[in-house]
Amino acid sequence: MFRFLLKPRWIALGLFALLMTGLCLRLGFWQLDRLDGRRYFNRRYEAGMLADPAPVERLMESGGDLLYRRATATGTYDPSREVILYGRTNQGEPGNHVLTPLRLSDGRAILVDRGWVPFAMDAPPVTAAAPPAAAVSVTGLLAPSEPGGAPPSDGPVTTVTRADLDRVGRQLPYPLLPFYLQLRSQVPAQVSELPVPPPVPTLDDGPHLSYALQWFAFATIAAFGFGLLVWREVHDDRNRTSAIGEGSSGDPADVHETDTEPAR
Repeated sequence: MFRFLLKPRWIALGLFALLMTGLCLRLGFWQLDRLDGRRYFNRRYEAGMLADPAPVERLMESGGDLLYRRATATGTYDPSREVILYGRTNQGEPGNHVLTPLRLSDGRAILVDRGWVPFAMDAPPVTAAAPPAAAVSVTGLLAPSEPGGAPPSDGPVTTVTRADLDRVGRQLPYPLLPFYLQLRSQVPAQVSELPVPPPVPTLDDGPHLSYALQWFAFATIAAFGFGLLVWREVHDDRNRTSAIGEGSSGDPADVHETDTEPAR
C-alpha cells in the first residue's frame, strides 16, 4: 500500500517535510529560550531597582550580586577619554551614547553611560554634551561589560558598538571598575539638554512567545501537510484498485473468451 513512498518524488517530499518540521521546531524552542532570558533579565532588573542605592566602592567590596544594582558614584568626569557607543536610538531617532570615565576618590574610575546624542555627534569628546567640570554624584544602574564591542586597533579606541570595558580600560591611565554605570540622575545636573539619559527598558515578555507559537504552527503545517498528501495518495490508490475490481465480472469466460471457431 505504501510502496509509492519509495519513489524518488515521495522521498524528496518526505525529506523536505522532515527538514522543515525540524527547523521550525528548533526555531520555536529558540524563541522560548529567548523568552526565558528576557524574563530572567526582567527579574534581575526589578530586583536591582528595588534595592536602595549604595556607593559603588562599597558594593564592589561586598562581592555580592551587582547586576543591575542601583549605585552611586562620586567623582570627576574625564571627557578627554570619552568613548562613543555607536548606534543607539532615542524615540526612534538614530544617534549614539556617550561613555565618559568618572574618576573616583580612590584613584579608580567607573565608565558612565551618560546617554544619547544625535547621530552627527560621533567624535569624542562631545563638546555639545560636555559634563560638569566640578565633582558630581551620579546615581544609576550597574551593567556588565559587553565584550567584542571594539575591533583590534593599535591606537586608542574612540567608538565601540558595545560597552567593552576591557578594551576601553586598556587605554586608560587608571584602573576601571568591571561594571559600567547607566546614568539615571546626576547632581549637579547637566547644563545642556544633551545627552539624554538612557531610557528605562520596557519590562515585558516581548514578541518571543508569539514567535514561538508561529514556528510551532509552521512545524505542524509541514508535518500535517505531508501526512495529508500521503493519505490522499493511499485513498486514490484504493479507489483505483476498487475501480479495476468493479470492471471485471469475475467470470472466467469474461476474461478468456476467444473468437476462434470450433474445429471441423
